[in-house]
Amino acid sequence: MDKTVGSVQQAVSGISDGAVVMIGGFGGSGAPIELMHALVDRFQETGHPANLTLVNNNAGNGRIGIAAMIDAGMVAKMICSFPRSSDPRAFTEAYLEGRVALDLVPQGTLAERIRAGGAGIPAFYTPTSFGTELAEGKPVAEFDGRPYVQERWLKADVALVKGHVGDTMGNLTYRLAARNFSPLMCMAATVTIAQVSDLVQPGGIDPERVVTPGIFVDHVVEVRNPQQEEILIREGAIH
Repeated sequence: MDKTVGSVQQAVSGISDGAVVMIGGFGGSGAPIELMHALVDRFQETGHPANLTLVNNNAGNGRIGIAAMIDAGMVAKMICSFPRSSDPRAFTEAYLEGRVALDLVPQGTLAERIRAGGAGIPAFYTPTSFGTELAEGKPVAEFDGRPYVQERWLKADVALVKGHVGDTMGNLTYRLAARNFSPLMCMAATVTIAQVSDLVQPGGIDPERVVTPGIFVDHVVEVRNPQQEEILIREGAIH
């Protein structure tokens, strides 16, 4: 089954208003810049998709990627671990003005919530956040004399990820630390859209090197020489 699409614009064309969108990346490592900016371009041209909930490690940096999406006014809520980056002005401005809501989640809990969503586990218990504001209103149970907080799974309508080598059937590899949250997000999303630096035919990837099997990927688009968030920020790039 050929899952390739011809452009990043075509790849994101089906994302609708109000969608929950998981975006791979740990800071700029593994961030699918081209997919995000194609989505920003579509919003600026049509006003859609709006009212998005984004799930990511952070809330954007500078005016690139997630920050550009927030600047455009298409994001209603962020679910993340680190809303304060080296240049968090886009999120900070929107949050202080009441334009974006925040669900702050400890990073290990965020990863496990996403993993649980992909594995079909509706809830789990963790000691992290017990006794803090983040645990308020959540069920607490005691195991072996220690209190644990119940956390719910986290699923998405769409996942946007950046792979390194991908084949036309959607099998993906990642480059070093760019792997981060992406494999989990591919499993937890109804639709996964992957940009890859090198698109090959079936059999072009050693099966033992496949990290995300194609069954979890719906659309693949080749983006050779993808942009890197940190370099764009250093150059003063603005979407």
